Amino acid sequence: MRAIIHFAAALLLFAMAGQAAAETAVPDTRAQIQLSFAPVVKRTAPAVVNVYAQRMVASRENAFGADPFFRRFFGQDGTFGRPREQVQNSLGSGVIVDPKGVIVTNNHVIRGGTDIKVVLADKREFEAHLLLADERTDLAVLQIDVRDEDLPFLSLGDSEALDVGDLVLAIGNPFGVGQTVTSGIISALARTQVGISDYQFFIQTDAAINPGNSGGALVNMAGELVGINTAIFSKSGGSIGIGFAIPANMVRTVVASARLGGEVKRPWLGVELQNVTAEIADSLGMARPEGALVISLHPESPLTRAGLKRGDVILAIEGKPVENAQELGYRVATTPIGSTTIVEYLRGGKRTETQVTMVAAPETVARNETLLEGANPLAGMVAANLSPAVSEELGLPADLTGVVALRIEDGPALRFFRKGDIVLEVNGITIDSVETLAKVLAEGEGFWRIAVNRGGRILKLSVSG
Repeated sequence: MRAIIHFAAALLLFAMAGQAAAETAVPDTRAQIQLSFAPVVKRTAPAVVNVYAQRMVASRENAFGADPFFRRFFGQDGTFGRPREQVQNSLGSGVIVDPKGVIVTNNHVIRGGTDIKVVLADKREFEAHLLLADERTDLAVLQIDVRDEDLPFLSLGDSEALDVGDLVLAIGNPFGVGQTVTSGIISALARTQVGISDYQFFIQTDAAINPGNSGGALVNMAGELVGINTAIFSKSGGSIGIGFAIPANMVRTVVASARLGGEVKRPWLGVELQNVTAEIADSLGMARPEGALVISLHPESPLTRAGLKRGDVILAIEGKPVENAQELGYRVATTPIGSTTIVEYLRGGKRTETQVTMVAAPETVARNETLLEGANPLAGMVAANLSPAVSEELGLPADLTGVVALRIEDGPALRFFRKGDIVLEVNGITIDSVETLAKVLAEGEGFWRIAVNRGGRILKLSVSG
């Protein structure tokens, strides 16, 4: 009787195990996992390409810069001799997302490139044309001329459908050795403290990603592109199993912008936010730290029009929870302009919701984009009047006013200033517009006292000559 009971129990356990296996469909052995990857690789690998970019960089001829004797006479930076230009090469990967030759890669792979070349999986080479470069997401979109041919491409998946533990493949060209496929899982989602780009909302994977993988594909088991591999956490320069990818839903918005003319237009909230800490949550009577605390709102903000106020805590957008300010920024950036979305927020301990129409940032003043010239430290800077639209482009707070450096092209400005610097004063005169700045520079007499706001810090510069 005892043997019969044991036998029956064994049958029951076997049946339960079979049912559980059927429900979860989790591979039982390493061999099963390896076999399952081959069909996915065959479908996806041909759509992953190598991207090469050349850029010219300035340097000075100096064979002895490290010699203490020469450093004593020529300065601590060791630079002397005639300036010269050198060719600098960068290597990365890219993904074909349209059969007519539209390719996505990382902006840092092609940044500053004067000559961009794409090599397909079949070894054919093409010159690439830059459709769009978006520094804020670190994405770039390229186009190659394939005439009437249809290339293999990857469809963009829904990165919101990913779960921690999902199997993924990373495909790219690490260290320039040639196309390489590595496997792993989704280790984490919504990583917001990576510090790579303005939109901190990354997929983390343990699939091996190394230098040269940047711009390559992260694909799911359905063969869909779910992320663009972007960075790794490493002290050695090689993979230690912590890699980061830009979600496909963000990639989709950038590709759509490239197809519509090459300029990214994102919704604008016009609000300053702060993450909810444990102390803030306790003071507001919240069960746990979550959401984004509203610190200030621009008068023209769509949130202002929807009734939100300083001190409200935004908890969700379109039903998707918001854990912090970075996640809210991502959610908004991947929402179409013109759409109406539901924003849930906490006020006075009560959770409520309102409808918000997503709009582009307004240009409340004409930007008057101007290349500064003359014998002054700002020569070579392209300056513009600040407005919510300009602030949004540069990732600056919406309520700033004055004159900002849109970019630095050449001249003395390369030495002293950076993109995003806000010029506050020149020779004691407050700079409230590009016209004021140009006038002050024209009247200068060779000595300059300049104050700028750089990332919230006030820097003062004195230059003569």
